[in-house]
Amino acid sequence: MENDVKEFLSELLKQLKSIDYIKPEDIPNIDLYMDQVTTFMDEQLAASKRYESDKILTKTMINNYAKNNLLPSPDKKKYSKEHVLTLLFIYYFKNILSINDIRSILNPLTEKYFGNDDGFTMQDVYTEVFSLEAEESQKLLKDLGKKYKIAGETFEDFPDEDQKFLHTFSFICMLSFDVYIKKMLIERMIDNLNEEKEASSHENTHSGKESKKTGSN
Repeated sequence: MENDVKEFLSELLKQLKSIDYIKPEDIPNIDLYMDQVTTFMDEQLAASKRYESDKILTKTMINNYAKNNLLPSPDKKKYSKEHVLTLLFIYYFKNILSINDIRSILNPLTEKYFGNDDGFTMQDVYTEVFSLEAEESQKLLKDLGKKYKIAGETFEDFPDEDQKFLHTFSFICMLSFDVYIKKMLIERMIDNLNEEKEASSHENTHSGKESKKTGSN
């Protein structure tokens, strides 16, 4: 079993390296047309495809993101480096979060940092977040190795010919539960952010009305 775990972790490490995140310096500093954006994303994230025919990003997706207020509108049909960075956040979020949830966490960022020439930018946000990638990958490997070992020790009383599948099933269940719990936590945090935003908006509206009343007196 020990050798199985080491082999599993070694193979997983190779896969993690192949899907390394896109570094800001890899993104062109010139504005891109939509075709160039989709080509860039497809080339850079090819390793994350499940099937060769999968599309990382399409024109329809980009238009829908802009339509749903996830992505700031392009300037004369051209997309900046910050557009690409925002699309990368959307790409990583969209597999687990709804459009509304993504909008809730991205809009405060794009409103404050997108196109900001006086301070921190979307690139600074992106760089800060993904600077944690190396350390988190090591933690992830250790956790997965532990779960893989535990799964390999289940169903010991079952028929030998069934155990390989059952061990895999156990591992899938453990990973699925982990994802389920984390997804619930993310959604709860987003709900809290939305509640705080709504309360703040209500308070500002109420304060404004009070100010008008005071002024009229």
